[in-house]
Amino acid sequence: MTDRHHLLVRGGTFAAVGDGGDISGVRGGNSPSPEGLFVRDARHLSRWQLTVDGAVPEALTPVADGDTARCVLVPRGGRNEPPAYTIFREQAVGDGSFVESLKVTSNRPVPTTVRLAVTADADFTDQFELRSDYRTYAKIGATRSREVLDSGVEFTYQRGEWRSCTTVTAEPAPDAVEETGTGARRLVWTLDLDPHGTAELTLRVMARPHGDKRALRVPKSPTSLNSELIALEGEFVEGVAFPTGWPELAAACARGLADLASLQVPATGPDGETLHVPAAGAPWFLTLLGRDALLTSLFALPYRPQLAAATLPALAAAQATETGTDAVAQPGKIVHEVRHGELAHFGQVPYGRYYGSVDATPLFLVLLGAYVEQTGDLTLARRLEPHARAAIGWMLDHGGLTSRGYLVYRADQGGLANQNWKDSPGSICSSDGTRASGAVMAAGAQGYAYDALRRTAWLARTVWADETYAALLEQAAGDLRDRFQRDFWMRDRAFPALALDGDGRQLDALASDAGHLLWSGLLDKEYGEVVGRRLLEPDFFSGWGVRTLAAGQAAYHPLSYHRGSVWPHDNALITLGLARYGLHDEARSVAHGLVDAATAAGHRLPEVIAGYGRDTHREPVPYPHACVREARSAAAPLALLTAVGGA
Repeated sequence: MTDRHHLLVRGGTFAAVGDGGDISGVRGGNSPSPEGLFVRDARHLSRWQLTVDGAVPEALTPVADGDTARCVLVPRGGRNEPPAYTIFREQAVGDGSFVESLKVTSNRPVPTTVRLAVTADADFTDQFELRSDYRTYAKIGATRSREVLDSGVEFTYQRGEWRSCTTVTAEPAPDAVEETGTGARRLVWTLDLDPHGTAELTLRVMARPHGDKRALRVPKSPTSLNSELIALEGEFVEGVAFPTGWPELAAACARGLADLASLQVPATGPDGETLHVPAAGAPWFLTLLGRDALLTSLFALPYRPQLAAATLPALAAAQATETGTDAVAQPGKIVHEVRHGELAHFGQVPYGRYYGSVDATPLFLVLLGAYVEQTGDLTLARRLEPHARAAIGWMLDHGGLTSRGYLVYRADQGGLANQNWKDSPGSICSSDGTRASGAVMAAGAQGYAYDALRRTAWLARTVWADETYAALLEQAAGDLRDRFQRDFWMRDRAFPALALDGDGRQLDALASDAGHLLWSGLLDKEYGEVVGRRLLEPDFFSGWGVRTLAAGQAAYHPLSYHRGSVWPHDNALITLGLARYGLHDEARSVAHGLVDAATAAGHRLPEVIAGYGRDTHREPVPYPHACVREARSAAAPLALLTAVGGA
């Protein structure tokens, strides 16, 4: 990760700390990660800085990547001034909590007095305020307060009915809690150390976000927190048959499952039950995103079906039941993003429940059908029948299948311009970079719609005993397939268009979305084989994976978000699609490139990597703003295992 921020993640909580374990109070800027402790989209620690004898110590051993932050610190000095003491610092996050242990050891043969201080503050800034989009948000009437406690300090934020709180306690209690003139508070200890003696402190932070009424506890120590997380990760990894002949893929699968364990966030089901679903990723998307949770659950389905069993009812509970213009909601539509922060609560951003996704709804149906087929769990299929029928209704009506022949989206002012998986501005374009205008019919979404119609027809026939409905959906799927190959296929380029614009014109960029059509089975076998082999040509395949946009086009940029980068989850879908069409050599090539990229990064796949080729760059080049922990990427090795086995 760039800028030397280190992420600690547990459920809906994450902390980003520097090399020495500090949080400096930086507001975000162009950093790939905002510094602080975050819970439910709000920063509950904005400053956490250690000083010893009035100075910031230097990192002798900086924080390394891991579930616990450990570092060794010493006072700054020269070669002729050996450090008078050494500080061993350890930090971990829990559900709504942050715990730190400090051990100060004297290196002197005589008694030593050390003045240790931790400066803490909580600004309760919403994550959307920390993004580099130059937006500001008015917070009329907001107040912050600080109250000194016997063992620490409590920070409180209030704006109307919105109230959040952060409590910092220490054991032993600080000798004093000092004002700093900035709103922060400094907890101070005077430590009398025996010759070569040691003193230990434990600091505990409990975040209480607005509306979170759960009875949470602050864990005893970072060690106990780490033990809990290791046990949870072990449950996710246990029982999965990793390939013995391909240890690098096995390691990537194990790392991915462990990351999925730490990315589980609470959600609510249709009957108010508490569920745990995969969050999209840290740091920016540690929340439920429909598309991301669905694809993650699909990749993990053969190995961890409980992810799908939680994701499906959670999304059913958030399914739109009426039209709402601000959130692009329409009856039957599956939610794109759920946020719990202050700005969403007051309607200053549209993402409290935001429905700006053209593909979450068909993917919901794809996962439901795949889950029932994989597990034989008919109970869930019956329970979610009304939700599935409503989703089909949205696809046919508001989604555009009946009126336009395809799933359609329009740019949402104040929300997302593009509402397929390539949702950055300008990502849906022609080969020269010209952006789509008017209503957009993205190719990949049509593949998902085709698969959704077919799988729901199967459910209607085998579970719901509705033959008439099944026949109607099968007819709709067949008609969609015929239309697509007529309207999207570019004969001169032997490749499908990325999208159609509002006038039905082809956007002729050569894009990786064509691989999603293989995964969904939308293309005839002859077309599918041509597309699959084309994706392995050098302009598409970087050696680490298939680029989102083939090189050589004017629109291509290797460091763009969606116009030339390499996305692991995109490549996982492509690999599954190649295997579906019998292109097993090509599937293995993509899988090996992706596994090699994971191996180069400690077996963890990031959200996205740059599109530079392996022929000129021996290591994968990072994308500068990628989520380091991302659920779809964590599950991608499992999809590779499904597609190619241990080959």
